[in-house]
Amino acid sequence: MHALFDERRYLIPFRSTLLPHIFTDTLVIGAGAAGLSAAIAAATHGDVIVLGKSRHDLSNTAWAQGGIAAVSPASDDSPEAHTRDTLAAGAGLCDATAVRQIVSRGPEAIERILAWGFQADRDPTAPEVPGRSRLALGREGGHSARRIVHAFGDATGAELERCLLEKCRATTGLRLFESCFAIDLITPTSAEGAPCMGAITWHQRYGLQIIWARATILATGGAGVVWRETSNPPIATGDGLAMAYRAGAALADLAFMQFHPTALYVAGAPRKLISEAVRGEGAFIVDDAGRRFLLEDPAAGGRAELAPRDIVSRAIHRQLARSGAPHVWLDCRHLVGFAARFPAIAATLAQFDLDPARDLIPVNPAAHYFVGGIRTDLLGRTSVPALYAVGEAASTGLHGANRLASNSLLEALVLGYDCGRVCEEMKTAPGDSAPRNAWGVALRSGPARVISDIPLSDHAEIDLADVRSSLRSAMWRNVGIERTGARLDDAAEMFDFWARYTLDKIFDDPAGWETQNMLVIAALVARSSAWRTESRGCHFRSDFPEPDPRLAVHDVWRRGRAEPDLLPVTANNS
Repeated sequence: MHALFDERRYLIPFRSTLLPHIFTDTLVIGAGAAGLSAAIAAATHGDVIVLGKSRHDLSNTAWAQGGIAAVSPASDDSPEAHTRDTLAAGAGLCDATAVRQIVSRGPEAIERILAWGFQADRDPTAPEVPGRSRLALGREGGHSARRIVHAFGDATGAELERCLLEKCRATTGLRLFESCFAIDLITPTSAEGAPCMGAITWHQRYGLQIIWARATILATGGAGVVWRETSNPPIATGDGLAMAYRAGAALADLAFMQFHPTALYVAGAPRKLISEAVRGEGAFIVDDAGRRFLLEDPAAGGRAELAPRDIVSRAIHRQLARSGAPHVWLDCRHLVGFAARFPAIAATLAQFDLDPARDLIPVNPAAHYFVGGIRTDLLGRTSVPALYAVGEAASTGLHGANRLASNSLLEALVLGYDCGRVCEEMKTAPGDSAPRNAWGVALRSGPARVISDIPLSDHAEIDLADVRSSLRSAMWRNVGIERTGARLDDAAEMFDFWARYTLDKIFDDPAGWETQNMLVIAALVARSSAWRTESRGCHFRSDFPEPDPRLAVHDVWRRGRAEPDLLPVTANNS
């Protein structure tokens, strides 16, 4: 990586004393399920501000179709079975302690959101359970049982976002700031171990502001937009990951981007997700000849379309490479009541004159979920004092090398709420008795005089839109579903070149800051992928097609270090 990736502490020049100041106990950056859950919990012990980068309906949560994986007390399912499924999907990198803790808390999280007004789909034939009256449960790839709680068929995320927003708006001391861009986290110095004291933000109406906070929670979601083909909304540009890296936080397992197998492929149109739940209800994936090629894939192990996402995505990728076709097909024609079960998907298909009862649906894999992220403990604490991370932005050890479908909303609800509660520890007065996080760092925070001086660049201008477009294409071609060392090296060289003409500049709007953040994340993902000379989970190297037992570790990257720290995976003792 070019030195510029580590030299730049802040994206803009500023003097803290000359900017407007806002003060709060807890600052939550991100307004999806994890951020809103954290905010609701944090509001029980102080004032809270939640920053939403854009409209609330443009978060990954709001776009989530499938549901929330949680064991139902009235089913034949069990936490042990859910744990086994999660560990299997994670391909040897799941931390068993994290899996057991989060899975066991699933029923409690469902009960909590139902009490807050979440309108889950019901099944009149299901057993009656107090507080969880006859929930309809779906099944998705990698799950051994029906355990997916969903709402309005395929609009679980939108309903969850509505529910949590209404709860936030009814919560005293909690303020929601919409369309407010967090540029960087504030620390008193650039030294490792310096505490986070809030963030410098930009609002199109109010301009630059510093929000000082005792505790800052990053819930900024993932980075799907760094790849050309993605199911993510346009705001998923990895901003939280990049700003955490600049602030000195440890990032882990960055090679693992999960590619969803079935995004609607219509040339010239944004990719729209076709939920995993469609295959859970029995849809087939076929080639141009109508052949279910996944039945013949040895990696699928007889599970065919219900194999984990990395296996299905690679099978499609290889089929397209063999055939030269632009996409494969999802066959739902034999499913009864598709429009009733998946009304939002049916409406999306209708926009392109596609009827799932009559037509095959063109699909292709797309970048979907960033498995790696900011390394945290199981309460959201990061390696930076007073900084927490939850949801897709965090790396807790739950997902390992490949997220099991619908475990993401589960994690967001469970750890988001826990993080919001535990950040009350930041009210402890500084001193020898200050609490310490899992990294042994004392948790302290407070306002300080901060100055960012950035010299003007003497390099030539480069077209920002071209950099962004080329970056995304390079990631899709070279750091995509199948990777090689040579292609990863090519990508790294491109990122270094663009960095010389982009990271040296000062921009004054979100488009510039997003592009700089995307460059940082792209370079980190390429570096982690090049280091991981094996295939595991959703990271596949055709030059190293087998897993390497020596690499069954978490690779942890920090600003200013050329090599990763290696953390062991907690053993599965079940």
